[in-house]
Amino acid sequence: MYPGAYLDTTPNKPAAIMAETGDTVSFAELDSASIRIARHLKTLGLRRGDHLAVLSTNNLRVFDIYWAAMRSGLYITMVNWHLTPAEAAYIVTDCGARAVIVDAALTGIADALVPLIPTTTHRLTFGGAVAGFSDLDVAAAGESDAPLDDQPRGADMLYSSGTTGRPKGIKPALPERQIHEPGDTMTAMNAEVWNVDSDTVYLSPAPLYHAAPLRTCAAVQALGGTVVVMDRFDAERALEYIERYRVTYSQWVPTMFVRMLKLPEQVRDRYDVSSLQVAVHAAAPCPVEVKRQMIAWWGPILSEYYSSTELNGLTIVDTEQWLRKPGTVGRPVLGAVHICGENGTELPTGEIGTIYFERETLPFEYHNAPEKTRDAQHPDHPTWTTTGDVGYLDEDGYLFLTDRGSFLIISGGVNIYPQEIENALVEHPKVLDAGVIGVPDAEMGEVVTAVVQPGTGVVGDETLADELAAYLQQRIAKYKRPRRIVFTDDLPRTPTGKLVKRALQEQFTRAPA
Repeated sequence: MYPGAYLDTTPNKPAAIMAETGDTVSFAELDSASIRIARHLKTLGLRRGDHLAVLSTNNLRVFDIYWAAMRSGLYITMVNWHLTPAEAAYIVTDCGARAVIVDAALTGIADALVPLIPTTTHRLTFGGAVAGFSDLDVAAAGESDAPLDDQPRGADMLYSSGTTGRPKGIKPALPERQIHEPGDTMTAMNAEVWNVDSDTVYLSPAPLYHAAPLRTCAAVQALGGTVVVMDRFDAERALEYIERYRVTYSQWVPTMFVRMLKLPEQVRDRYDVSSLQVAVHAAAPCPVEVKRQMIAWWGPILSEYYSSTELNGLTIVDTEQWLRKPGTVGRPVLGAVHICGENGTELPTGEIGTIYFERETLPFEYHNAPEKTRDAQHPDHPTWTTTGDVGYLDEDGYLFLTDRGSFLIISGGVNIYPQEIENALVEHPKVLDAGVIGVPDAEMGEVVTAVVQPGTGVVGDETLADELAAYLQQRIAKYKRPRRIVFTDDLPRTPTGKLVKRALQEQFTRAPA
């Protein structure tokens, strides 16, 4: 399925709405625009298997470009526009983009990109003029909107967030089918697991350059539903848009839940969220108490999945299952799960190790990085792959996440996983956000250090540090408790909610312990 499938039935129905302004793109407009762009890309010489890079704010034109790539057999790489020009240029160059399309609202990064991407043949912009870029709007307007005879399905080739190193391009195989033919995993999962259909109204509060928002928006449009896009996440505005647009389906990360729950009760009660039928969350483990509060507020509509941009596997858990198994991310629905030790040996139930998903064939490769692809593969089973997460399986086959292996703290020879401590801290009413890292120490190897962002109007001082230390005594084993609690005005998180541990490590490694 794809948006053009609805031209005969609901051509004027909104395929996408900009939440803040109400600007709308219909299915007919989306199909026409994507065909025109596809034709222009073909005129420029792009062919099946070529790469297209895109830098854009949360703009409805993203969908025109996305579906143009999907109906042209192209790889599309969405680039995080918050990156520095050099970082963005690395991705544009590494993916081998023959063309790059930039939102004119990003003039600063567009100007700086030009000399940094000499191997990219075609530079285009939309929404205004940018020096060194041709005008995609003008060029596409001159093309026909009659579908091309051959419309091979494309694919996204997205990059890892780079929270612990340089981003890696995640390259799937191109599908061997036309745009109208079934077979897309995300589309099927949304239809079968979350009952997405033409009546669905989906709220997307996250950046469209990230895998989950981009793929889910596309799946909703492929199934005839309407996507409502926020320009950026804001806790109260998200509730306002749920009420205004009668949203039925939404997707979140745990930090968004925390921020909504920290709103004053009278603010939360101001908005009617009863239209919500499914609220999905992912990207990071959700603190148990935070999820309990969300279920109490929104009802038994929460569904959690665990996966990655690599989409090498997938687990899902609904509210009823989670209440029986608090903290679980569910059982596998794509790929079998194996928990393995350092030498690759499969571990018994309940033991913590690296999470591998088993597939029939290798589901992805890292672009231009065969050594990183090999590192992701199990030493004895090449179709078992990992993204470095750590966890365990219980006796019923439910998966529980512990943390990423790269975030492990070794203090006094003992392994400590920060996620458990972070979850406990954010459940405290005076804490808005928290990150836990290991700071080098001559005696202990590493000292557990908590970096805390206090809630609005709360002073981060010794009194609060003592209060948090006492709070953790009741919740965390002594050997795991932070030796230091420090305060900050803001934690370094990506716009998709992932904590950038590398930035915290760099900041506090330089600081005296």
